[in-house]
Amino acid sequence: MEVSVQEIIDHLTAHVELRDNTVDQLISGSMDQLVTGIVVAFMPTQQVIERAVQQGANLIIAHEPPFYNHHSHTDWLTENPVYQTKRNLIDEAGIAIYRCHDSIHQVQPDGITEGLVQALGWTAFLEQRKPEADILSFDTGMTVQQIAEHIKHTLQIEYVRVAGNLEMTCQRAAVLVGFRGNGNLTIPLLHNERLNLIIAGEGFEWETPEYIRDAVQQGRQQALIMMGHAESESSGMKLLATKLDQAYPELPVTFVGEQPVYNVL
Repeated sequence: MEVSVQEIIDHLTAHVELRDNTVDQLISGSMDQLVTGIVVAFMPTQQVIERAVQQGANLIIAHEPPFYNHHSHTDWLTENPVYQTKRNLIDEAGIAIYRCHDSIHQVQPDGITEGLVQALGWTAFLEQRKPEADILSFDTGMTVQQIAEHIKHTLQIEYVRVAGNLEMTCQRAAVLVGFRGNGNLTIPLLHNERLNLIIAGEGFEWETPEYIRDAVQQGRQQALIMMGHAESESSGMKLLATKLDQAYPELPVTFVGEQPVYNVL
């Protein structure tokens, strides 16, 4: 059975109502082109695109955009050689790139958060789902150190960043994926949900971390683990690849991951 890019996009957005200013869009390719294979990725990097070409896949579904800004604007990049090389590869290979950002966050439950909690094996600890976070209750309690090591081992990432006492035992935590680690989200959660720990992707370094520093200096039992943006959201896209594989068994669907963008020296 032949499947078009439009049909795949309709499937992805079937249960959500995207707002007018959504960033979800077809960035390259055509809605009516027939899909030969799907690559799902957190970010459509140069390597991810090359892998798609090698595999004969002509549709990339990515959570983030290929061209280094949230709204996929490219007017400021037209003379940039990195942009030109990447754009030429996409166009010459006939790759359609669809950004699946708002819709996967809008489904119930949030598809990205669900993927991370499942990957960490923490579904049994889930107490409450909020639009911005999943609230977890660890029955027996784990230390910040144990939780950090579990995240690193389970997701196969080299490092996380921690603020607070590593030996503190955590009973209640919130998981916030992507760029949700800013103070306007985390600080009310810490107070209102009586949390010991925030586990987030990324956020401004002078908001939540400084709040945690003050809290610890006041003798409060609170801590923060920052995983990294991609590290917190890749599991959700991997889960999406699994669901697409089940929905379209006639198409090859592959999740392509990337190495961490930073080396820690």
